[in-house]
Amino acid sequence: MKKILKKTFITLLVLGFLSPFIILGYYLVSYDYDISSLVNYKPKQTSRIYDKHGEKIANIFDKQHRYYASFNEIPPRIVEALVAIEDTTFFEHSGVNFDAIFRAIIKDIKARKMVEGASTITQQLVKNKLLTREKKLSRKIKELIYSYKLENALTKEQILERYLNEIYFGHGYYGVKTAADGYFHKKLSDLTLKEMAILVGLPKAPSTYAPTKNYDISMGRANRVITRMHTLGWIDDAAFEKALAETPVVYDDTLTQNKAPFIVDEVARRFREMGLNDLKTGGYEIYTTIDLKLQDVARQSLQYAYTSALKRIKKYKEKDEKKLQKALANADEEFKVQDVNVSQLNGALVSLDSKSGDILALVGSVDYKQSSYNRATQGRRQPGSAFKPFIYQVAIDLGYSGATKLVDIAQTYEYEKNGQEMKWQPRNYEKNYKGLITLREALIHSRNLATINLVNDIGLSQLLKELKRFHFKSLPNDLSISLGTMSMSPLELAQYYTSFSNYGIQVKPHLIASIDQGGSTIYEKQDISYYITAPTQAFIMTTILRDVVRRGTGRRARVRGIELAGKTGTTNNNIDAWFAGYSPTVETVVWFGNDDNTPMYHKETGGRVSGPAFAYYFRNVLKLYPQIKRKFDVPEGIIEVDINGKKEYFSDISKPPRREQEVDPEAELLF
Repeated sequence: MKKILKKTFITLLVLGFLSPFIILGYYLVSYDYDISSLVNYKPKQTSRIYDKHGEKIANIFDKQHRYYASFNEIPPRIVEALVAIEDTTFFEHSGVNFDAIFRAIIKDIKARKMVEGASTITQQLVKNKLLTREKKLSRKIKELIYSYKLENALTKEQILERYLNEIYFGHGYYGVKTAADGYFHKKLSDLTLKEMAILVGLPKAPSTYAPTKNYDISMGRANRVITRMHTLGWIDDAAFEKALAETPVVYDDTLTQNKAPFIVDEVARRFREMGLNDLKTGGYEIYTTIDLKLQDVARQSLQYAYTSALKRIKKYKEKDEKKLQKALANADEEFKVQDVNVSQLNGALVSLDSKSGDILALVGSVDYKQSSYNRATQGRRQPGSAFKPFIYQVAIDLGYSGATKLVDIAQTYEYEKNGQEMKWQPRNYEKNYKGLITLREALIHSRNLATINLVNDIGLSQLLKELKRFHFKSLPNDLSISLGTMSMSPLELAQYYTSFSNYGIQVKPHLIASIDQGGSTIYEKQDISYYITAPTQAFIMTTILRDVVRRGTGRRARVRGIELAGKTGTTNNNIDAWFAGYSPTVETVVWFGNDDNTPMYHKETGGRVSGPAFAYYFRNVLKLYPQIKRKFDVPEGIIEVDINGKKEYFSDISKPPRREQEVDPEAELLF
């Protein structure tokens, strides 16, 4: 009997000794322990978009918000703090700390439940990346095997790098670099010891220790980290006391931090055009040409003009209602009130650096939350009279000048359409005509009839040939070109207008200045420009457009203290309302209209609705950048002549008249 008991005891003892190895062998042969996702570690990374001054516009990511930090970027103090609180013997063990495991088992047995873990940093990494967080023996065994394999495949530094980039730090932040930026708005190298302690204390319980939710609890956890470092002799008394006393400022930001949604959308669209489909995961750093201050001003400018328009239209409707009641009382059945759906009214604004073509601000609607459709880049509308300066520039380049007399009379044009004889009888907005008028005054007051007669004088075929150098995408092959009946986006019109604002050199607009990935620059903007005309000829146009603002249809775009030039544009039935203009360095285009292409209220013109947005924008440009250039440069070769008390500008191409011509008033009537 004793022998049987002895054999049984020995057998059980041997089985007890061998069982861990049997179980371990079973798990070793039963599962494929693939650690390639950690060995070849390529996590999804957040892309960042910046403005021209390096201020962050937005974070772009897919599910996990993560900035990647190489081991060389991580301050040694962070590593010390992490090891001190999580795994003091990290650099001695082979992935598993058996002493800590036995201590934890004893505590768990005494408590009759799992009260203490003994996971090393390696095990924590494995658990987060390769396994679930369930507390089962099978999972623990797998964790041990994975950890040993990982320790044999990677160096300690590589394991720390992966851990500090993979682990969740609360508030949607994955990785220590992300958490440093999110919580403290700092680079890793700029963190204080207390801030480092806060971060390394988070992974144990990110929600509990998150400083944005439980600041005092988070500080207590950080102080334990600091105390542990002091106990180990890794920091001196002075550093210990200073860190304990510090109370860092913590920021509670949204993850995307999207300050300019139209810019973010446009960057994403351009990424797709480049064939880059990993914007949300590729860890790009995208530097745009946008000035966030001006972007905000542009948004405010549109909102200001929009609100003002709604107030005006409300008053118009009230007056019309009174007129209607009066008409009904007088049995006047011909009087009608215009039915305007103001819910369709919207606008767009784009602003460029005239010389470089850099887009400084771009807003695609009055309110992004109400409509994210980008009218500044995707909307195509008729520019109306805002197109006229291109026709007049052709005339000036052919030798015309501001003093050249144009014929401002009504004519009837007959043409055939679908086999039917048609008649076109264009008229001026003011419904009158002047007979003879100077080219300058014709453009200042946007005279349709004078423009049409100018096109006839140049010749339609000659005009279309000359306009090719502006790189328009499509133009009508008839006289309707005089009234700007083609379609284009505000951004396209802004590009064409650089022909004037940049002294005869048209520049292609840029939104993305450069793109970096993994420390390397993968894209840099390429400046593209086209010679349009001589500086003298472009300046003559600028002087005319300057007068448009001073005393013409663009008077509502005036801003005290800076020279501005520009042109209004209002299409038939007030469907589109534009103001395209520029200062000596900045060009801005504003558009307003109804999204469904129905007419706006009949008094809403480019000068009335878009001009004020332009003025609001430049008033704030002056406030933000009072040092901005305020007067146009006069190119060499410009001849200034006084004609009838007014300045006129000439050049070697647009030559001054030999003598002042007097016009017989009776002869004028013959027209």
